Amino acid sequence: MKNVTTVIINYQTPELLKIAVESFKRFYPDAHLLIVDNGSNDEKKSENLILGLKNQYSNIEAQFLAQNIYHGPAMDLAVKNFVTKPYVFFLDSDTDSKKNGFLESMVELLQEDDKNYGVGEIIRVNKSGYKSEVGSEVLLTPYMLLRTDIYKSLEPFIHHGQPTFLNFRDAHDKEYNLVRFPISEYIDHLWRGTANKFGYGLGLKGKIDYVLNKLGL
Repeated sequence: MKNVTTVIINYQTPELLKIAVESFKRFYPDAHLLIVDNGSNDEKKSENLILGLKNQYSNIEAQFLAQNIYHGPAMDLAVKNFVTKPYVFFLDSDTDSKKNGFLESMVELLQEDDKNYGVGEIIRVNKSGYKSEVGSEVLLTPYMLLRTDIYKSLEPFIHHGQPTFLNFRDAHDKEYNLVRFPISEYIDHLWRGTANKFGYGLGLKGKIDYVLNKLGL
């Protein structure tokens, strides 16, 4: 685990973040964990919780952004500015780790081939990033392991409902591999824990993209 940084992006959901961190640290007490607070404006509830978690557990690092730059760009910033280890494991703030062994297994799969870029659960998305029966493969964002150096050579994560899709499409074009691993058997994900409270912040463009996708355009 010395080669892995786990990254959690938080935006104004301290009650969820507490569960995510405590459940992860229950199984990986010595793992390096980076919490990036994405400009929370919640009367310092998130800040106070994060500082308390730093005091409670070992090997937790915290970064506080001045404003919400949204989930995809915050993940990108974390990798490019704060992660120095070879592998980065992204864990959503609305997760609850249920059993041990997933990080070791995922690292082993990643190391089987130098062309293996990411490990996790795989779905397909269309050219607009919406789930589709056909299209390019992406890893589910809430819990995925990536090679840090390869990430930095590809298209970045973006502000989108599926922030990873351009990055994984670029990885496919450059013949990198995504490896399947049943991470949902180890970690429960609430789904849209933050988005249900605050939305995606995509504005008019998001609505237009949604309509175009429904029309098959």
